[in-house]
Amino acid sequence: MPGPVPARKADLKLAYALLAITPALFASNMLTARLVHDFVPPVGLAFWRWLITFLLLLPWVGRDLWRQRHQALAEWRDMLVLGALGIGVCGAVMYVGAATTPASNIGLIYSASPILIVLIAGVFYGERLTRRQGVGIALSLVGVLAIIAKGQPGILFSLDFTEGDLWVLCSTIAWALYAILQKYRPSRLGVMTRFAAIILGGLVMLLPFYLWEMTTGRAMRADRDTILAVLFLACVASFGAYQAYAWIQNVLGAARTGLLMYLVPLYTSGLGYVLLDEPVRLYHLLGAALVLPGIYLATVTRR
Repeated sequence: MPGPVPARKADLKLAYALLAITPALFASNMLTARLVHDFVPPVGLAFWRWLITFLLLLPWVGRDLWRQRHQALAEWRDMLVLGALGIGVCGAVMYVGAATTPASNIGLIYSASPILIVLIAGVFYGERLTRRQGVGIALSLVGVLAIIAKGQPGILFSLDFTEGDLWVLCSTIAWALYAILQKYRPSRLGVMTRFAAIILGGLVMLLPFYLWEMTTGRAMRADRDTILAVLFLACVASFGAYQAYAWIQNVLGAARTGLLMYLVPLYTSGLGYVLLDEPVRLYHLLGAALVLPGIYLATVTRR
């Protein structure tokens, strides 16, 4: 990614303010999933969230997407795979998991995705892993296991896991694969144009599952709460969060902007406690104490 552009003092102040606010925008996805899981079906929630996000992006990318439609069609396999991973599995599957696991678990398990990215890049693409990164990977994986096992090692041996944690873990792995493939499958499309094309690919992949979900009697209701949940996710957790992240990165650079992702699980746990009355357990603190330093060791380059 390019370095930060020269910024005015006012832009720097706003960027640092957004650096503290943007993690809450990302965390709002997990909190909303927990809040509405009992009356909004997961695939429908993901489908409509990303359809509205695509419509919000059109004023910015619609002209470029149409002008580069032949190139986008030439990359249709990538768009379907990336859409299935980043929009489908990371959306609908995580919402399935939210029905049976608290928001704090979701945030902490998801926070290990940078570790998986480093690990996958090392195993499949030959990126060299340093001893420091190895220590970080080990710490983070132990932290994730502590969360899934609720601090009880016996659960690991009895395989008596919470179903939702396993769904969230699958979603986390999908996000890591999505990030890796974006890096190693280059595109001639612009960043935002490619993102819009990936959303379209994800919607295509989600559509059969959405139709199947409706046939099982879990159709989306057109009531106020459902509509507000979908609009909130599209406007805040998708469009707002990604635009804020891109703007901060443009001002502060990729390295400093990446630090905000360390705050997402902390915001998720804190807001889950305040808004959803979800208790913070000792194993959450243990998991955070292992995962967050592990991410730092594995991903932050020493200068």
